[in-house]
Amino acid sequence: MDYSTSDLCDHFADSIDVLEPMFINFAGHSAFCGRIVTVKCFENNELIQEILEQDGTGKILLIDGGGSTRRALIDIELAELAVENHWQGIVVYGAVRHVDELEECELGIQAIASIPVAADSQGSGEQGVPVNFAGVSFYEDDYLYADSTGIIISAEELVLEDVLEEVEA
Repeated sequence: MDYSTSDLCDHFADSIDVLEPMFINFAGHSAFCGRIVTVKCFENNELIQEILEQDGTGKILLIDGGGSTRRALIDIELAELAVENHWQGIVVYGAVRHVDELEECELGIQAIASIPVAADSQGSGEQGVPVNFAGVSFYEDDYLYADSTGIIISAEELVLEDVLEEVEA
């Protein structure tokens, strides 16, 4: 699907939420979209790995890491696992590492920072729970659209082609 978050904002202003501009692209795809799978964990990525081992076709993993930049929740191994299992992208309210290697991944990754320190590989977390950061509340199965301009979410899938066809008619 070809889109820009700017165009989606223009056409769907009443049905979207826009995240505060704090995220940076860290992987090969700067634009990605899909249905959200939420996970909440703090400085550990055990549950993240379990989720990325599942089929991610059409999905975005949205990680609420509490905004911590002390440990990286995503590294090259997890990014490669996401690619292998067909995830569209990952949004991290937290940090990533292996930045140079992440740029080569056929995946979208946006996070707030990078740091070389690994996350703990054991720990607790919650999957499928509503989370809130960047001025937005996220719910499992919301749709997320990201590109170099920003990130937006919607409860419904946004199809820009349908809007453009209506305008031309």
